[in-house]
Amino acid sequence: MRLLIASALFALSTIAVAADLKVDAPWTRSTLPTQKAAGAFMTLTSAQDAVLVGASSPLAEKAEIHEMKTEGGVMKMSPVANLPLPAGKAVELKSGGNHIMLWGLKQQLKAGEKLPLELQIESGGKRETVKVEAEIRPLNTSAH
Repeated sequence: MRLLIASALFALSTIAVAADLKVDAPWTRSTLPTQKAAGAFMTLTSAQDAVLVGASSPLAEKAEIHEMKTEGGVMKMSPVANLPLPAGKAVELKSGGNHIMLWGLKQQLKAGEKLPLELQIESGGKRETVKVEAEIRPLNTSAH
């Protein structure tokens, strides 16, 4: 009985932590049939200090958190281990900035469909998974 109560309390705490992350407007662009990579974009707002530590999708072999920065006048993209999510501050993942990079796409991403994503968030010493469905927009969608 104690195990059942402890399990129920743990499940409730998992929901509470995951519910503390607001995910606004998740999206990606559609891809060409042979394209094997895509970026995913959204705005994340955590009610408490948290860190985005990973991402995954069943439609990609690998997902990485990436940053874009200019070095010597050249824009460079590189993976980062994590992305801080300060309490109450919106953190935008956008084209030309921080984003989630999907590698080894297993199928073409088609406009009008959804891309399932799982975000791994650490907060208060716990790691949680937040499920997201990103809108797949037409290939020519502007970054703004």
